[in-house]
Amino acid sequence: MTASAVLRAGRDEDAAGFIALIGACWAEYPGCVMDLDGEVPELRALASYFAGQGGALWAAEQGGCVVGMVGTRPLGDGAWEVCKMYTYASQRGSGLAQALLAVAEGHARGQGATAMRLWSDTRFDRAHRFYEKCSYVRAGPIRALDDLSHSLEFDYGKPTVGVVVRRLDAAAAVSAVPRLVAIASACGGLAGWKGVASQAAIGQCVLLAGWCDGVLAGTVTLGLEMAAGGRHRAAIRGLMVAPGARRRGMGRALLRAAEAAALEEGRDLLTLDGPEGGAAERLCLAEGWMRLGVIAGWSRGADGVGVGAGFFWKRL
Repeated sequence: MTASAVLRAGRDEDAAGFIALIGACWAEYPGCVMDLDGEVPELRALASYFAGQGGALWAAEQGGCVVGMVGTRPLGDGAWEVCKMYTYASQRGSGLAQALLAVAEGHARGQGATAMRLWSDTRFDRAHRFYEKCSYVRAGPIRALDDLSHSLEFDYGKPTVGVVVRRLDAAAAVSAVPRLVAIASACGGLAGWKGVASQAAIGQCVLLAGWCDGVLAGTVTLGLEMAAGGRHRAAIRGLMVAPGARRRGMGRALLRAAEAAALEEGRDLLTLDGPEGGAAERLCLAEGWMRLGVIAGWSRGADGVGVGAGFFWKRL
């Protein structure tokens, strides 16, 4: 966030600034038009609107002008929605969007939120990239709005409290790629996640993701592509936990979720391999896996030095 931009509670008196900001953002996308009184009359008294729903509203002010905004409100069952999040184009890259999202999420968590959701127009590709980097993934079907802009919206969501593991469907897998790449980079792994997302979409694998206090920080893949005689088997691959989420039970939660997914897929014999003496080896032994053996020099690092791999199996 720029040094001179200040976050404060939104007020009904900010109406003109909110309307101008949203109008400018919508104008960046062909076909997006504002019918103020017909479709978004709440903008004339937005603070009262959010207060009436048990939510809250913030404005970012710079030089006496509104340059950003965000609201949040409860949806029920522990979920809260991020709403009306906008910044002027001149603020992009300043950190303002991150600050706005953080204040909305922090307020929701303080009110007991265990999950966040938001809707974003399918045309708002820059917003999608931002939300995906902030650990949101596509969470449901596209919805159509009967408005002048002929809007179609993506549903995004994420858990916010504790360690939570979820199976990603095709849409969620694709939207998770930015965070999966970041996890792989932090763990020193490869970043071929677009291929994994494609395999998940056609049923060749199950892709699981783990969140730690709202940050997508872990992943594991259950490979299902076996020969005809081995369709009772599956291979666990790519078990990774970002450094900041380790020692929170994420690895164990991912491994157990992969085992449960294997049973759902009719697979009762699992295999796994990992660097000799590494965290995956210790986790497998603690979780009742059997050591098959170690192959020295199974892989080679960039320096050409061979690294041994331990191989494990488990019957469910």
